[in-house]
Amino acid sequence: MKKVPFRIGTTSYIVPDDILPNVQFLAGRVDDVELVLFEVDEGENNLPHDAVLDAIHQTMQAADLTCTVHLPLDLRLGDDQENQTLSITKALRVIRQMARLKPWAYVLHLDGRSVRTACGSQEWEEWTQRTRQALALLAGELEEPRLLSAENLDGYPPDFWDPALAEMPFSRCVDIGHLWKDGYDPLPFLEKHIENARVLHIHGIAQRDHQSLQYVPVQELRRVMDFLVGVNYEGVLTMEVFGEDDFHSSRSVLLESLHQMNLEAQWENR
Repeated sequence: MKKVPFRIGTTSYIVPDDILPNVQFLAGRVDDVELVLFEVDEGENNLPHDAVLDAIHQTMQAADLTCTVHLPLDLRLGDDQENQTLSITKALRVIRQMARLKPWAYVLHLDGRSVRTACGSQEWEEWTQRTRQALALLAGELEEPRLLSAENLDGYPPDFWDPALAEMPFSRCVDIGHLWKDGYDPLPFLEKHIENARVLHIHGIAQRDHQSLQYVPVQELRRVMDFLVGVNYEGVLTMEVFGEDDFHSSRSVLLESLHQMNLEAQWENR
């Protein structure tokens, strides 16, 4: 079978252990691991120290793995100066620590909950400008600005982030599951952003999001796969699930969809 052009990955929260054991477990089972660093405050956190990063890097090299890094969820880049400064400091701490792994992308949420119902208002304009300024500061830490990948979130209009990212050299993380959750057809959004999308997130919806792909209608998943193959997408497709059962079932469903297209994942039959 022909290989798909994109790399398929999942999160570092599959087995109930730290990041390194998860990377070791996933080696040979996926092409990419999303290193989920949701909490990195001082004190107990899951930001890997140098020795762990060295071990992760060795595992990645041996298994031809790449990684994406999910920056902390509590970043408020467009908020008032105090919260913005704290968020920039936290994001830079993660970027600097993880740089040795040469991540394919740093995924971040542009949290605009304070203005998401006020689009076009003065408050929204100020949030947008503060967000753009913060992104420019973060970009200065990266080899390439496009490594910073802004994710669409559920509960927002799909085009909410367009003004904050307009004419900026950053990439997109298209979360297909978030679009499904909010009742949107993902294909128009993919068509609009696929050329600039380094990362895609996909997951099922069953009472909540980030569930197994077994909950995605077969034909809906096939529509997405047909599109990605049709445009020769060469980024990372992350099965953004958390737990071993959801990982195995999602992996099986995704591979079955590809096999029906006479395609296989890059890690298969190496």
